[in-house]
This record gives sequence, structure tokens and C-alpha cells, in this order.
Amino acid sequence: MKISIIGAGIGGLTTAIALKQKGFEVEIFEASKEFKKAGSGINLAINAMQVYKRLGIYDEISSLANYTNSLLITDEKLNTITKVNLVNAEIEFKAKTYAIHRATLHTILLNRLKGVKIHLNKKLKSLSQTNESVNFVFEDGTSYTSNILIGADGIHSIVRKSIINNTELRIAKQVCWRGIVKIDIPNKYQTELNELWGKGKRFGFVHINKNEVYWYALANYKTDYKKEFTNVNLNELFSDFNLLIKKIISKTEKNNIIFNEIMDLKPISSWHHKNVCLIGDAAHATTPNLGQGACQAIETAFVIAACLSTEKNIELAFKKLEKLRKKNAQKIVKTSWSVGKMAHLKNRLSIFLRNNVMRLLPKKLTEKQSTSIYKLNY
Repeated sequence: MKISIIGAGIGGLTTAIALKQKGFEVEIFEASKEFKKAGSGINLAINAMQVYKRLGIYDEISSLANYTNSLLITDEKLNTITKVNLVNAEIEFKAKTYAIHRATLHTILLNRLKGVKIHLNKKLKSLSQTNESVNFVFEDGTSYTSNILIGADGIHSIVRKSIINNTELRIAKQVCWRGIVKIDIPNKYQTELNELWGKGKRFGFVHINKNEVYWYALANYKTDYKKEFTNVNLNELFSDFNLLIKKIISKTEKNNIIFNEIMDLKPISSWHHKNVCLIGDAAHATTPNLGQGACQAIETAFVIAACLSTEKNIELAFKKLEKLRKKNAQKIVKTSWSVGKMAHLKNRLSIFLRNNVMRLLPKKLTEKQSTSIYKLNY
């Protein structure tokens, strides 16, 4: 059985690895002309690392990534609001959290796909289905046929638009900057992910190796983010934050900072139609507020391979995938959306009340709420 994957991001490559290990013939089609070293990092939470352990990639990732043992929410001055210690979760799930350069993870995954055809510069134009195959056409005029097509082509998925009508992207009215910088910061931050919540904006940072820090910054916008943030000075925008934030921003090459609008995919009723199925952001794109976007894609990648290997009927396999994954993935989408709104309050009284309520929550309760998403149900 031949399976084609549209999209060679983290989700698409992980799907290909999982399918290859199950004995399927796989090929991948990617819209980009080349793989570039994106200037961003990725936090691989315990749920994702459990999947990579099952796929035999855990040790390689951990050797090239930075171990993270705690997650902190602070105010803009780096005073702790709440802290989640991950050690208990590590013991329970027999896996740890790692932050890594996205390009490094991408290379690790590509190296596991020796012998798999990866076609670059292939922008999907359209597809058509029969009961036994999928024919798909690219903008360059080439066409291919496969038994199964998996759409791992992101939040603006052409595959999704081809099989499902009336889907909705929800705009969060927030923008995000992301960067990686070589910098020396206090050792206390070596194994922490810190996220500072200010007035209508926030800033997060985490080590991805001994010498490099991955950071991200988010801010609200009113009506037109392109006009409101044209030529923005990030140091000025975050001038009321701890001086460490100014240092991180100042030492980052401006040309390497990624800027984009924040949105998600309103939960959809089905991820598949006949022999075409969606995974990752194409199926359950989420805002980045829980650090679970890629992690959820990695989970779905593993499960779709398992379902196809145990169920001969393709549609039944896809229905089993949805039964195992849809509820949890969509819960992440909804929770992340709510957290994003809570983190970006602008009223000082509301911020004061939020921070104090969070500080008063019992540590065990906070830890349980934060780590419940690490449990795999497959």
C-alpha cells in the first residue's frame, strides 16, 4: 500500500517515520524549494517525547537538546506567579521535556527517512478521490496517484480545503515574534522555561542548548497588526519588562526574527474523507499558549500509523484515529485559546487579581492540571 504525505514539517516527517517502521511505502511532497534553518525553537513536552521513545528517536533528540525540568509563569519583572516542577511527571511517564532548535529536530527526522522519496517545490493544486486511490495535482502541472493521502500541510491546508467545507480560522488578535540568540544568562535559567506576563503582552525564553536561547514574544493588536507593528522597536515595546529581556532582544540578529499573526483552527467535526486524512495543524491547529502544537502533531502522527497497520479498512482506520485523538487534541485547542486570552489581560486590576489567584493555587493542583496532557491513551 502506497501512502503519500503532503507537507514535510515535524508532523509530516514523524508520520513518515512511524509509517515506514510499520512497513508502508511512503513518499513526501513539500511546497518549499529547500529546507531552511528556521530561526525558532520547539519545546518537546513529555507526551511528544514518549512518542519519540516508542519510535526509537528519544536518545538522539535528548543528546542534541536542552533538558527542561520546570515551567514558570512570572510577572514582567520575573517575579514568580506559578511554577510547575516536571520531575514527578518525568517519573510517572518515564520521559523528560527537551527544548531544541527546530532545524536540528528536522534534520534528525530527515536522517531517519533514508530511502524515502521527498519531493521539494511541490505546491498542491487539487485532488480527486475514488474508493481505492487519490489523484493529486501540483501547481507545476505534475500529478501523482496514491492509495492514501495524508494532509500534513499546516493551518492553511490545501488538503483540508479539498475535502472539508466551511472550516474557520480564528484570529486571536495577537502577534508573535520568535528568535534564537547566542547569549550568556544566569545559570538558574538553564533548565527552566520562563514566560513573563505583562499588560497585554508576554515574553518567554528557554535554552535549546548550552549556548543558545530560544525566545518568543506576543502582543495584542487592535485592528491591523501590519500597520500597528510596522518597524516596531521590540526593546521599547518590552521596556517595562526585566532588563534580561532587553538583553536577549538586543543580542538577537533582527534579520533572524520571525514575525507572524496568531490564529487557530476552529475544531472540525471530521479529519478525513474516504482515503484522505488530516494530521497536525491541518486537523487541529492551536495557538501556541500551551506549547503543544507540534506535540499534538507528533501524537497524531504516531496514532495514524498504528491505526493503518491494525485496520485493513482505510476509513475505519481513520475513524479509529479520530476516536483516539480528536477529543484530546480539540481540548488542547480550546484550553490554549482561553490561556492566551487570560495571559493578555490589559486591565491592571484584572491582572492583579489573576496573578494572586494563580499564586494561591496549591502546587499539587497546578502540577496536576499542567501535566495531565502528558498521558497517552494509546
